[in-house]
Amino acid sequence: MIKAVLFDAYGTLLDVDAAAAQLASSGKFPELQSCWPELASIWRTRQLNYTWLRSLSGSYKPFWEITSDALDYAMEALSLSNAEMRDALLKLYRELAAYEDAVMALDAVATKGLPAAVLSNGNHDMLETAFRAAGLMDKLDALLSVEDVGIFKPAPQVYQLGLDRYQAKPEEILFVSSNGWDACAAGQFGFQTVWANRAQMPVERLPNAPDHIVSDLRALAQYL
Repeated sequence: MIKAVLFDAYGTLLDVDAAAAQLASSGKFPELQSCWPELASIWRTRQLNYTWLRSLSGSYKPFWEITSDALDYAMEALSLSNAEMRDALLKLYRELAAYEDAVMALDAVATKGLPAAVLSNGNHDMLETAFRAAGLMDKLDALLSVEDVGIFKPAPQVYQLGLDRYQAKPEEILFVSSNGWDACAAGQFGFQTVWANRAQMPVERLPNAPDHIVSDLRALAQYL
């Protein structure tokens, strides 16, 4: 029996490419129009890499600061030196658009009478700002942040936050993520898992492959 459904935030409910795409489409910075996909990719890759490296080295700092560091790296890698562009990208990242299927997924959880919560690397302020801007706060029971344990996913302490919140056993939690490694780690912790494989990537060579693999969140309802 499922007691709660936990969602990853960035890349699962919130579109991590939206900031770069939106600023590029505005025409304010013509140099972004051809390179924004590469910028978004480097930014996201470095963002995740820094969380893992900081977890391993015991040097936690809030996800927002890591996001800023990763953007600085990405911009330098592409020879983009523009403080106004940097500020604009970070402002947009604080209010990322939700994926179109996010509302469908959260409504499907509500229809089943289950609480839906976010379990994210994002710090509390970052998450609250983002989900208020996306108009999803009223669909979420809780925003659970690694800030409370001082280490990032895939550390087990992060997934434990879900058990503590819902007084549940691991198998009573359904965890949904678009990050294959995140779904694998949650499965190793004992959660039931759904991997939203939007990019049609191969399954990660890690223990505990996802229980269910879907192309987007619209397919979630059948697994509840």
